[in-house]
Amino acid sequence: MVRRLGELEDAVMTRVWEWNRPVTVREVLEDLQQERSIAYTTVMTVMDNLYQKGWLRREAEGRAYRYEAVSNRAAYSAALMNEAWSLSDNPAAALVAFFGMMSAEQREALRDAIRVAQLDGPGEPPGAPGR
Repeated sequence: MVRRLGELEDAVMTRVWEWNRPVTVREVLEDLQQERSIAYTTVMTVMDNLYQKGWLRREAEGRAYRYEAVSNRAAYSAALMNEAWSLSDNPAAALVAFFGMMSAEQREALRDAIRVAQLDGPGEPPGAPGR
C-alpha cells in the first residue's frame, strides 16, 4: 500500500527529485530554511524516516549520509493513482469521473501517454528495448 507523503516529507522528496543527485541533510536543510524555520534534527529525522520507508537510499560519507531517491516523482504519482483506483468498487466509473475532472492539458497528456503505451506494445513497459 502506498501512503501519501506528509507535507514535510513531500518538501524533502521534491528537492531530492528535482536535484536528481545524492544530497546531504545539510543541503536539504539550507534549502528548506529559505521558506521556513526548521531544525537540522527535524530534517535528519524526516530523511531517516523516508529511508526506513524505502523512498530514499543512503550511503555513508564520513559521519553523515548522502541520500538519493529510490524512484522518481512520476513513479510515486502513478503508485498513488493506482492505489486510489484499486480501492474503487467500480474502476470504470472511477476512471470516467477522474477524466471528467481533468483539465484540457491533462487530457492531452493522457492522450500522449496512451499513444506511447500503444507504441510499446502489450505487456511491455514503455521504452522497452527493441522499440
